[in-house]
Amino acid sequence: MLDARRHYASLRLLALLPLVLFLPAVIAFFTDPDVAWGEYLGVFFHLSILFLVSRLEAAAWAKAAGYGWVVLDVLTGILMINGVDHDTAWAVRLGGHVLAGVWIVASSLVSHSWPVRVVGVVTGVWLAGYSFVGTQLAEEYLRPAGIMILVWFALLAIFHRDSPGRPAASAVAAAV
Repeated sequence: MLDARRHYASLRLLALLPLVLFLPAVIAFFTDPDVAWGEYLGVFFHLSILFLVSRLEAAAWAKAAGYGWVVLDVLTGILMINGVDHDTAWAVRLGGHVLAGVWIVASSLVSHSWPVRVVGVVTGVWLAGYSFVGTQLAEEYLRPAGIMILVWFALLAIFHRDSPGRPAASAVAAAV
């Protein structure tokens, strides 16, 4: 049986997985925003975030926001794949981005790494803030948040460490 206290993958891997899955979508945002495979990859990207939400330190309410983001953006991807009206799906996505911003800011603020804190706060505020003005601004204004979230994932992989209270996967494996 799986042990909820045990880490089965390093935080570095959990931060790199969404980075690798989201990078092609970010590139597509700039080259061909209407590419069909983007939504499929986006669903897998958001599902990979589940592991990161569960692993990063944050208040329970912030983690709930992170999980809510995943739910709404996976729903949005499936709506788009199945041909639901873009305006409807886009409104759902923007609602999810508010929750994403809450989780990103809250989990960044408790990081021991100042680059993670700074980039996380800017990313979360940009992502959530765009949701309130997205009907007045073109989608191009959301693109920098896509780049910043990639940078945030990379910074998590480089600088962020597990809290001392929970053993990393390698320490658990060495103890077994």
